[in-house]
Amino acid sequence: MIHAAVEVCRPGDVLVVTTTSPSTDGMFGDLLATSLRARGVLGLVIDAGVRDIAALREMGFPVWSRAVHAQGTVKASPGSVNVPVVAGGQIVRPGDIVVADDDGVLALPVATGPAAAAAAAKRLANEAAKREQLAGGTLGLDLYRLRPLLAELGVQYVDRPPGDDPA
Repeated sequence: MIHAAVEVCRPGDVLVVTTTSPSTDGMFGDLLATSLRARGVLGLVIDAGVRDIAALREMGFPVWSRAVHAQGTVKASPGSVNVPVVAGGQIVRPGDIVVADDDGVLALPVATGPAAAAAAAKRLANEAAKREQLAGGTLGLDLYRLRPLLAELGVQYVDRPPGDDPA
């Protein structure tokens, strides 16, 4: 079914693949990646296993998978293409925006794209400002105003273990 999905992929797509039952078998590798790349696909998100990791890395084809497994799969199982799926517990619909990096994958409806992009830009600017303060020596305790919370929780600082008197 991944081969059938390749046929409907367009330039700029991210292919999202799921299974009807849990699978960690390596159902995707460098040959399918080569085919997807030829169609202009940007990457793959698969709620199952992949193989040929070294080759995928070497060719620079981004893949986010549940598992890595050398065991391949058969090509004779029926399925569906271009339908809503659940991947990682999240509904992904055809045409959704897929954002993925080293920390994970997010899919969101295309209509929410502009608002999500604006919120992301605001967060990045906020984090850059905080990073600058932290690099300048400001403690997170003060930046996030955590001292009153620590006092409320009864947190006590201990300079040395009990009975370890330097005198």
